[in-house]
Amino acid sequence: MYSPTKISFKQQLEIQMISHKILALHGRATTVMIEVTLGKMPVWRYFGATLKSAPGARQWAVTDVRAPLPASIDRLEGVPLFPGEANGQKFSPALSMHRGGLDWVHECILTQWDDSTEGTIRLVLSDALVGISVILVLSLAPESDVLRMRTQLKNHGNAPLELQSMAVATIGLPSAAREIGYFTGQWAQEFQWRRHAIAPTGWERVSRAGRTSHDAVPAWCMLTPETAQFVGQAWCAHLAWSGNHRVSVLPTDGGSFCLQAGEYLAPGEAFLAPGDSIETPELLISYSSNGLDGASVALHEHLQSAVLKWPGGRMRPRPVHLNTWEAVYFRHDLVELTDLAGKASSLGIERFVLDDGWFQGRNDDLAALGDWWPDPTKYPAGLAPLIDHVRGLGMEFGLWVEPEMVNPDSQLFRNHPDWALQISGREFVTGRNQLVLDVFRPEVADYLFSKLDVLLRDNAISYLKWDMNRDLAQAGGADGRASYRRQVHSLYALLDKIRAAHPTVEIESCAAGGARTDYGILRHTHRLWLSDNNDALSRLTIQSGAFRLFPPEIAGSHVGPAPAHTTGRSQSLEFRGAISLFGHFGIEADIRYLSDGDCQILAGWISLYKSLRDTLHHGRFHQGNSATGLTWWMAIDDHRAVLGVFRGTQPDSANEPELLLPPLTGDALWRVRMERCVGKIRAHASIDAPLFDAYREGGAIFSGHELAQLGLPLPTMNAESALIFVLDRLPGNALD
Repeated sequence: MYSPTKISFKQQLEIQMISHKILALHGRATTVMIEVTLGKMPVWRYFGATLKSAPGARQWAVTDVRAPLPASIDRLEGVPLFPGEANGQKFSPALSMHRGGLDWVHECILTQWDDSTEGTIRLVLSDALVGISVILVLSLAPESDVLRMRTQLKNHGNAPLELQSMAVATIGLPSAAREIGYFTGQWAQEFQWRRHAIAPTGWERVSRAGRTSHDAVPAWCMLTPETAQFVGQAWCAHLAWSGNHRVSVLPTDGGSFCLQAGEYLAPGEAFLAPGDSIETPELLISYSSNGLDGASVALHEHLQSAVLKWPGGRMRPRPVHLNTWEAVYFRHDLVELTDLAGKASSLGIERFVLDDGWFQGRNDDLAALGDWWPDPTKYPAGLAPLIDHVRGLGMEFGLWVEPEMVNPDSQLFRNHPDWALQISGREFVTGRNQLVLDVFRPEVADYLFSKLDVLLRDNAISYLKWDMNRDLAQAGGADGRASYRRQVHSLYALLDKIRAAHPTVEIESCAAGGARTDYGILRHTHRLWLSDNNDALSRLTIQSGAFRLFPPEIAGSHVGPAPAHTTGRSQSLEFRGAISLFGHFGIEADIRYLSDGDCQILAGWISLYKSLRDTLHHGRFHQGNSATGLTWWMAIDDHRAVLGVFRGTQPDSANEPELLLPPLTGDALWRVRMERCVGKIRAHASIDAPLFDAYREGGAIFSGHELAQLGLPLPTMNAESALIFVLDRLPGNALD
């Protein structure tokens, strides 16, 4: 256990005379430099492209290269890692706290550091006057170059300590980083990418939804004005946390900006008794000198190598997935579901997921949440007959659950109304006719585990779709205190307990679509449902945004019905298939009523997905947009690339310019074949370009440099059209 070094104020002043030291983390293409001096706050010196030598920074401390300004406080400093409160600093404090209104001024100083572990810096700070210590750990992930930061605060005083806010850290960036990219959204319109210049006063997003939220995902990118998809510098940050959060970009007095992120704490939520400690979520930051694409690739690599924990230790091919929701909704009839499963198997579907409506008294969204056992009217013999039928057809069986929720009209709530999060004396705040269970209470967590454990032990269920259909409001626990953060930690613990008891079961994180999509929940789950919107045009934007953070293999992407139930729009089945190909492919429609022709089309997309999913889900994923409004997605492995080119709206130009594909640069030769042409191509009825005929027949050969710099020639596409290409890398550099 760490015991803080006791340093008097006089000793602090004496220690400040000791010369500084530069601690550096070096990755494959990234360097992080922190200036440390015993008795002072560590400060940022550099975060960017590889910098192996910095004699100037090692000789001259940050205070040696600045002079005091008129009308300023008589202190000089750089950007501190963990700025204090009320000491004349212009920075927003990383920690705001007090003890009964006292001990609110603090300034932690460095008492020890450790950089003996390769790729990791451990800093111990303390303020002996108020009795706190702070441990910051920074590491540069070797697989991805992603900077990982986590902070622990401990109360060494004799009285309780109340936290009002606590960030993981403050991160200094170069003055060139003057633009911000981030996501906005709402239900059925998640991951809407926005970018603009940062105002001189900075930028901030706060979510109090109790989950990641539809509208304020804790992820953002700092960019230079010159940064584009494949060129320029990008620093992309993500707080790996599934609850309330605050992310900020703050101005410095040096004309630059710094980042700050952490949980958003409700009043009285973080309360440390003497000897207690609290730890922040992990803050992840990827740096790239190759634009936004490079930063996204690094985050994907980190998620794949350090976050996801697959059953058996390795991701297996992602099975083609049918979800019953938009096929039958709450209308569960065993004969209908049996027919649906038979049709699914005939099309090549590999997993059948029974959605909402299967449990006791569940005929609509007004009742029964919390009563997790099969409805005896719909399933008189339980789920086993349906499961046996599904498995007999060669498919896995999955099940929808929403364990954190309860309907007031349920047996559980009638027996235990005190189990819902609530504030005594105040009227319940419902959402989708439901309340939130206090999972922090041991009896609630035990009840939920027991019900799910029975379902998983007694039935051959290999997959859970874990839903959460409302924000938290008035989230008070049994003690009356705010329970937002402990609700998240309790959820994580429940998921881990279920996974330990049933290690082969995969779990999807769904929250009214994409309202709980983050690297925190992905430490405990395996798949994300990005949106309840299966409209293919909407999905083009939603998935493009989400792919900046998440690789395609964990992103559920389903072929929905036409018209779509969220938008009322219709697109061709071919276009819906093309969009869903790039993701974890699934279907969410009543396929029993498809025509023979549509069944053939859908079976074709399923077959194509199976033939390409090894590259789609193990290759590096890239994306871009053309100046004429095309969107393209591409996955590349050592031998193959799969490219999807999509046009949502009608083109402005008569002929499409060549599509530049910067990720393919190199000497390699690629044979380009067109696997699918979806929608109308603008061409003379009897004449087509010879090259486009070659794409369809045996393929055309291009060099990587050619595709990156000259581009891939394309036909001019009408609205709602797509082209799917497979690019095979030729052996050596010779034509064959």
